[in-house]
Amino acid sequence: MLLSIIYQDEYIVAINKPAGLLVHRSMLDKHETQFAVQLLRDQIGQHVFPVHRLDRPTSGVLVFALSADIARKLSEQFASQLIHKVYLAVVRGHIIEQGIIDYGLKEKLDKIADKMAKQDKPAKDAVTLFNRLHKFELPFAVSRYATARYSLVQLTPTTGRKHQLRRHLAHINHPIVGDTAHGDGKHNSFMRQQFNFRQLALTCKSMRLTHPVTQQSLVLNCELDRNIFDLLEKWQISHPQLDTLNNL
Repeated sequence: MLLSIIYQDEYIVAINKPAGLLVHRSMLDKHETQFAVQLLRDQIGQHVFPVHRLDRPTSGVLVFALSADIARKLSEQFASQLIHKVYLAVVRGHIIEQGIIDYGLKEKLDKIADKMAKQDKPAKDAVTLFNRLHKFELPFAVSRYATARYSLVQLTPTTGRKHQLRRHLAHINHPIVGDTAHGDGKHNSFMRQQFNFRQLALTCKSMRLTHPVTQQSLVLNCELDRNIFDLLEKWQISHPQLDTLNNL
């Protein structure tokens, strides 16, 4: 697999991570053989240091440092919530035009990977801003309604909790399409059968950070996930509109 590199200099490299690719080796999936860290290392011929993560099913901007020192500096920006991130998602239902989801989340622990972690930690602040870009109504009765409604939303998390966007959208009853953990099984099944859409409809579209060496603002943008692009095209979003989404 050849990764799509969207930015590279002597300190940083950023890729457009495809949906389904793990960032690094995990005890959660011992049988997986491909990881972004190893693939990118082999592709550019030098060690890379992950400074943040994207969930396996989420596509989009993923940043690596090319030295331990740069990794530390970038990690500090992420930890201090100084990184501005913009996501695009397709969600169930017609969400309101814009709003703020301010809903604390307890740390999501895995039975295997986090079995030694403290289990009763209090919920942490979690805030997500959202802005509806488009809404759709399809002539299919998926559940008790005569039509199936969806929205394309722009999401801007101001905190970085595990699965924050997926959990926040589920909390307001607009789960992200394709989310098998927090989503709507009937709509996920409908998407697979009717549109052959078999992934999470969530992508990290852009990221703004401070370059750790030049101290200049660095904006990283990636192309919209191909399968999400194709789905929106099937729903008759025009090419100028799709081009606008790609330029977010």
